[in-house]
Amino acid sequence: MKTRKLVSKVLFFVALVLVVVNLSCTIAAGGYHTVGILPDGTVVATGNNDEGQCNVSGWSNITQVAAGFSHTVGLKEDDTVVATGRNTEGQCNVAGWADITMVVAGDWHTVGLKSDRTVVATGKSDEGQCNVLGWTDIWQVAAGGAHTVGLKQDGTVVATGRNIEGQCNVAAWTNITMVAAGYAHTVGLKQDGTVVATGRNDEGQCNVAGWTNITQVAAGRYHTVGLKEDGTVIATGRNTEGQCAVTGWRDIAAVAAGGWHTVGLKNCGAVVATGSNSHAQCNVGSWIVKMPSGEPSPSYHLTISVTDGGRVSAPGWGTFAYCQNETVNLMAQPDPCYQFVEWTGDVGTVGDVNAASTNITMTGDYVISARFALLNYDLTINSTAGGSVTTPGEGTFSYDCGTSVNLVASPDPGYRFLNWTGDTFTIGNVASANTTITMQDNYSITANFEQVPVSINWLLIGGIIGAVIVVVLVVSLVRRKSGAPTKKTSM
Repeated sequence: MKTRKLVSKVLFFVALVLVVVNLSCTIAAGGYHTVGILPDGTVVATGNNDEGQCNVSGWSNITQVAAGFSHTVGLKEDDTVVATGRNTEGQCNVAGWADITMVVAGDWHTVGLKSDRTVVATGKSDEGQCNVLGWTDIWQVAAGGAHTVGLKQDGTVVATGRNIEGQCNVAAWTNITMVAAGYAHTVGLKQDGTVVATGRNDEGQCNVAGWTNITQVAAGRYHTVGLKEDGTVIATGRNTEGQCAVTGWRDIAAVAAGGWHTVGLKNCGAVVATGSNSHAQCNVGSWIVKMPSGEPSPSYHLTISVTDGGRVSAPGWGTFAYCQNETVNLMAQPDPCYQFVEWTGDVGTVGDVNAASTNITMTGDYVISARFALLNYDLTINSTAGGSVTTPGEGTFSYDCGTSVNLVASPDPGYRFLNWTGDTFTIGNVASANTTITMQDNYSITANFEQVPVSINWLLIGGIIGAVIVVVLVVSLVRRKSGAPTKKTSM
C-alpha cells in the first residue's frame, strides 16, 4: 500500500513538473494587448498602449512574459524582472525582485514565484490579493482581477483576495496540476485531464465539467480556454467578441486568454488569435515566437499584396506566419467594376492561380499578389426611323465599368423623340432625348422616334369658310342686282 502511494505521488509530481515546464509563458494576453517572446529573447507587443504597456522594444534575454490589464511583465534569464505600463497601483515595482522563476499579472497587481517556492507580490491589494507572504511550497501561481492563486506541490490550491463571487473557494481541490485565474473565477486542471472551476459564472465561464484530455487551461475576463492533448482547443463563457471561436484551431502548443480575446501558440512558433481586435490586440499573424520548451517545427512567412481593384479577405493582406506544409485558404474579392485575374509571385504551391478562391501550401517563405483588372463593357445603340443618336453615335462602343456616357437623340424634321428602350436600367431619364447611361454591364438600347401629327387649326378653317360664304353671298347679290329688268318710261 505504501509503495502504491509512493508511486502515485511520484507520478503526480512528474505530471506537475511537466505541466509547469511546458506552461506557456512565451505568449501573454492582457486587457487589450498581446505580448510574445521572439526566439532571440526580445519581445514584441501589439494592442492598446495608452499606459505604455507595449513599450517592450528594448527588452532582451526574456524567458517569460505576463500581461495585466494595462501593464506587462518580463522575467529575464538572470531571474530578475522588468515591467512597463500602468504603475498607479505599484504593479510595476519589481526592480528589486531576484531569484524569480515565474511571473504572472492580474488586473492591477503582479506576482512572482521565487526559486525557494515562496511568493512575492506588488500592486493593488485592496482585496488582499497581494497577501502571499506566508505561502510556501508553491509550484505555480496565477493572478486574476483581484485575487491570486497558488498551486502547491501536493496538488492542493491556496488563494487570497476578493472572494465575493467564490473565486477563492479552492480549499477542497486536490490532484491539481495547473491553475488559471480570470477576472472573478478560478480554473484548475486535474491530473486526469479534467477541469474544475469556481467563482463567477454568469457568462458560463465555469462550465467546464465535461472537459477531458486537457493539458493546459487559461482564463480570460469572462471566458475559459482549454488545450487538448491532440492540439485542438475548446472554450466556454462570453463569446460576444468571438473570444471562444477556437473550434478550427489545430496544432496548438499553448493558449493564453486576455480580457476579450484568446491567443494560441502553434507547435511551429506561429501565433493565432481570435476575439475583440478593437486595439489591434489580435494582430499577431506575422509573429514567430519562442516555444515554451523544445525545438519548434519549421515555420514560414507568407506575404500577400494586392493590385488596385480588390482585396484579399482570407487571410488578409500583409505578412503571416504558418507551419511547414500548412494549407492556407486564399480568398480574393474584387471591388465593384473589377474582376479577379490571377495570383502572381511565388505561386508554385497555389492550387489554382486563376481562381479567386484557392489555397497555398507553405513549404517556404512566399510572396504573392492578387491581381485585379477593371471591367470593360459594350454599349450598342440603335434608332428607329425619324431620327438618330448623335452622341455618342450609333453602333457598338466600349467603356470602362462605371463610366457615365452622355446620350443625345436628334429627331428628323416632322418627327419627335419618344423614349429609350432596351437595357435602360441605368439611364438617367428614359423619356429625355438628352440623358446619360452608367456602364455596369453590356447594354443594348434603342432611341425611338414618332412622326409629328398634322395640327388642324379649326379656328382658321372656320374663318376661311366664313369668308368664303360671305364672298359667295356678295357675288350672288351683285349678280341679282345686275341682271334685274329696267322699267320703261312713258313718252
